[in-house]
Amino acid sequence: MKLNYKRTLLIGFAFLSICAFWQFYDNEIPKILKYTFGLGETATGAVMAMDNILALFMLPFFGMLSDKTNTKLGKRMPYIITGTVLSIAFLYILIAVAKQSGNLLIFIGVLLLLLISMGIFRSPAVSLMPDLTPAPVRSSANAIINLMGTLGGIYVLVMTKILLKEAANPADTDYMPFSISVIICMAVGIGILVLTIKENTIKKKIKEEGGLFSLGDSLEEEDSDSKDQGAMPKAVEKSLIFLLISVFLWYTAYNAVTTAFSRFVVEVWDLRNGAYATCLLVATVAATLSYVPIAYISGKIGRKKTILAGVTIMALGYISAGLFRSFSPLINICFIMVGIGWAAINVNSYPMVVEMCKEGDIGKFTGMYYTFSMAAQVFTPIFSGFLLEHISYKTLFPYAFIFSVLAFITMLMVRHGDTRPDKKKSILENFDIDD
Repeated sequence: MKLNYKRTLLIGFAFLSICAFWQFYDNEIPKILKYTFGLGETATGAVMAMDNILALFMLPFFGMLSDKTNTKLGKRMPYIITGTVLSIAFLYILIAVAKQSGNLLIFIGVLLLLLISMGIFRSPAVSLMPDLTPAPVRSSANAIINLMGTLGGIYVLVMTKILLKEAANPADTDYMPFSISVIICMAVGIGILVLTIKENTIKKKIKEEGGLFSLGDSLEEEDSDSKDQGAMPKAVEKSLIFLLISVFLWYTAYNAVTTAFSRFVVEVWDLRNGAYATCLLVATVAATLSYVPIAYISGKIGRKKTILAGVTIMALGYISAGLFRSFSPLINICFIMVGIGWAAINVNSYPMVVEMCKEGDIGKFTGMYYTFSMAAQVFTPIFSGFLLEHISYKTLFPYAFIFSVLAFITMLMVRHGDTRPDKKKSILENFDIDD
């Protein structure tokens, strides 16, 4: 069985819609908070942290809830449809009503409802890929899903250039045309998903073809006579814990750089006027171009080795960038390394997590993955920010390097989620894959 590219692309429209929204949220909501409502940097940061804090609780909850759901539309679709409809409605109200009111409490209240609505369907939407993709080809599928997400982000950036015309006074900027373009993207993306992906029908077909071949299901079959039937074996549980710790550590490193780099270049390299954006764009382009080749490589050498190589490349990129005392075009090479390393991690880490679970627990394990990644994104701006403020901005890249090294060490302890001892050959013989 080869990866069903058409199906994977269609599933990717869910991630495209999600990434389109977050591109809008991360770029524009801070500007509205600052220029329309006059919030300072600290208060703006506190409001912007709401999504990560909510995600710590909502993503695991709705992941597990969707695991237990059984409707004519499937497990995930009811949450995807409901969350999208509510998100679109609250996004429109946020810009058309709450922003125009000039009342900060109304704006934050509607923003909170919008973030809750997004939280309803993020885990179910992401879970759809492993739900409908056999385990051996999930790295390739995840590469395609990430590419679709990148397209959603690019769409919003293009619409920003075309539709968002800033007024002389930023507080008077008309966000409605731009917001409508984001709403259309979300509606069309989820509309395509719902019309083309028949969740129950596809699941039935996959079962007829042999199932998902997940490690968790194979272990359940092996332990069918065990007194502790249904429990995860201790060795697999240990691997899962170390993998989730690794997720936390490399997100701690990566997010520190992405959130503080715009200030770092001013304080250390004396670069202004948005010059930092080129380096981050280089990293993004490098990651995007690497997704598919990395999926192929992981099929040859394994997910774990690919991740370890990615962490190594990313760590070298961090420490190399930190050696420059002033800006040089050579720094872009460091960020190319960071982008490639991040792609190697991103393509393989989530499939490794859901590989360890049974078919009925994919949403739960998706929630675990996001809990650890979001926890890092709550923790690292505070901890790294303290070091930047009270020690030096030059601590940024050593900080990222140290946490990358720690991630490498914990990743070495992961023994599952990549290959299955004694069963790998017999199962993979049924597939004609590059993953």
